[in-house]
Amino acid sequence: MHQKLLPKILYLGTPVVLISTLNEDGSPNLAPISSAWWLGHACMFGMGTRSKTVENLKREGQCVLNIPSADMVAAVDRLALTTGKNPLPDYKIKMGFEHVPDKFSRAGLTPLASETVRPPRVLECPIQLEANVRHIHYLGEEGHGAAAVEATVVAGYFEENILNPERRHHVDPERWRPLIMSFCEFYDLGQKAHHSRLAEVF
Repeated sequence: MHQKLLPKILYLGTPVVLISTLNEDGSPNLAPISSAWWLGHACMFGMGTRSKTVENLKREGQCVLNIPSADMVAAVDRLALTTGKNPLPDYKIKMGFEHVPDKFSRAGLTPLASETVRPPRVLECPIQLEANVRHIHYLGEEGHGAAAVEATVVAGYFEENILNPERRHHVDPERWRPLIMSFCEFYDLGQKAHHSRLAEVF
């Protein structure tokens, strides 16, 4: 039996991404997001329009999509309720947010110079994708809703120990264990459910 329901959020289970951008003064900002998907070299990710990250993306047009593994969950969680916004907006004060100018230090992560964009990569993330913003699509009012950001990945960096040793340009799903967020809780992938015939083709 199904129950008719429209939850406040629909985080049905997507990879966590640490998105790095640059602030006005050139310092890096780092923010966790959990609404992202890829098709070819295109990426679409979403967040609130009042975030520091969207502000930086509009101004700079560049970012790095750093994808943490499940064993990095403590570092990701240390970024919860932090913001690069200063002064803090009233709504974030009410939610218990704290202004943190150095998000890398708060998370215990290491900035690494990128090659094709200005924002830094996250050294500890097994996958780092440098990207240029193509469009920012506003859902609802620009200042009070959500933004769907369309970006093109221009360079990728993959830790060797997650690659298939027989085909080095392919990620091995048995070795790659992304951090997943489902309804605001952290999960890993768990056990493989079933062999895929589609995987044989690709």
